[in-house]
Amino acid sequence: MPLAPDHHEGDNAAALRPTEPQRRYLERGLSEPGGKLPLFDAEGRAVPRKTVEACVSHGWARPWFDNPLKPDWLVCRLTEAGYRALGKEPPKA
Repeated sequence: MPLAPDHHEGDNAAALRPTEPQRRYLERGLSEPGGKLPLFDAEGRAVPRKTVEACVSHGWARPWFDNPLKPDWLVCRLTEAGYRALGKEPPKA
């Protein structure tokens, strides 16, 4: 899957609020290099694909790279809008 630009970022994404499961998923990226989002939750269960896809569709996350060992896994990272949806400022590039 090619990397999508952060084209969803803007007022719309910033105005929306993540649900509690989406917030838990997104918050995990705050402490990871590059805002990498987890494939598994804190209990070791796979993050539901619908949670990941909803965050991508709202512009809070974007696909980061393809996983050649598990092509069906969606490896994502926080976007600027994702940081802002969590009340944080995105890190400076």
